[in-house]
Amino acid sequence: MEKRDYYEVLEVAKNATPEEIKKAYRKKAIQYHPDKNPGDKEAEEKFKEAAEAYEVLSNPDKRARYDQFGHAGMGGASGFGGAGGFSMEDIFTRFGDVFEGAFGGGFSSFFGGGGSRGGGRRVVNRGTNLRVTVKLTLEEIANGTTKKIKVKKYVPCSACHGTGEKDGNSSTTCPTCNGRGVQTRVMHTMLGQMQTSSTCSTCGGSGKVIKDKCTSCYGEGIVSGEETIELKIPAGVYEGMQLTMEGKGNAARHGGINGDLLIAIQEIEHPDLKRDGIDLVYNLYIGIPDAILGCSAEIPTIGGKVKIKVEPGTQSGKVLRLKGKGLPDISSYGHGDLLVRINVFIPNDVTKEDKKLLEQMRESESFNPQSKRNESFFSKLKNAFRNMM
Repeated sequence: MEKRDYYEVLEVAKNATPEEIKKAYRKKAIQYHPDKNPGDKEAEEKFKEAAEAYEVLSNPDKRARYDQFGHAGMGGASGFGGAGGFSMEDIFTRFGDVFEGAFGGGFSSFFGGGGSRGGGRRVVNRGTNLRVTVKLTLEEIANGTTKKIKVKKYVPCSACHGTGEKDGNSSTTCPTCNGRGVQTRVMHTMLGQMQTSSTCSTCGGSGKVIKDKCTSCYGEGIVSGEETIELKIPAGVYEGMQLTMEGKGNAARHGGINGDLLIAIQEIEHPDLKRDGIDLVYNLYIGIPDAILGCSAEIPTIGGKVKIKVEPGTQSGKVLRLKGKGLPDISSYGHGDLLVRINVFIPNDVTKEDKKLLEQMRESESFNPQSKRNESFFSKLKNAFRNMM
């Protein structure tokens, strides 16, 4: 099923402010919340769809990428970007703060708050993001590639399974926040009462206080480790582009949500081909005789070498275009071209024999720009240069 435009999902304009996007998401989430629409699968899908749209449009980097490349820029099935695959619990833990305090008891309590999403839902810790740089050749950019990298990161403690508790049952509900992980304060101002919420200072948002801490992680629930991660790089990426692999960053304290892995793309310079957007440029050098008489030349492309024909009388600076021999557009709008720029080589030094031949050529009517034969051509050439000034 084709995804709808994220702006259409939230019913906001493309120049909507972050606050307008947040307000629109809040409205959609309330409208389609599962507790308000029990057993309604369509409402549940729209609830997830709204969360996916908000996840992208509320992030400046992802929003800029989406505005430029659409859904293709989010990585699609390759696992980068977007919010596809979120579970309901993911949505509540990631975006619950959008509703915190808005209805007096948090996101879930507004809807009756039963089950795992009850009114006592605590704030879940989130691990920090990691950033890596991946170097790619033009061939890998053209075809897409898969790379395996080892990443040093925080991982859940194997001794306590990420809980931070020594025996798995040595924690109590935080007395400060009553297990919610959030402290709510009411301030009296000239405009009346104002309610603010912040992470609990006693438990750090975990909602519990550990009595006997794990001796391996000292109660943090995470330890230093490493993971081998498979990166699926889509075709058409470019220098400086950043991909996001969700959940592959540092593990969070006490079993929270993992951070993301940010992949910065760096291009390895090709020895012959230069990139110009999705086009490739190759400088072909030919001698004066070849420019005059024409020739065939072998040039490199992403898919291997090909032969091209240089027509007789080709001028230096002429560009030949090989359709579809460039790079793919990451938005799936086809391929660029390979532009072959002709450069006629002029030697700095010549032999006596060559000099005699050149003198004969200079005296020939064919090589005299003042001759009637070439007058029309050079007149057009002068006019062309004059128009370029």
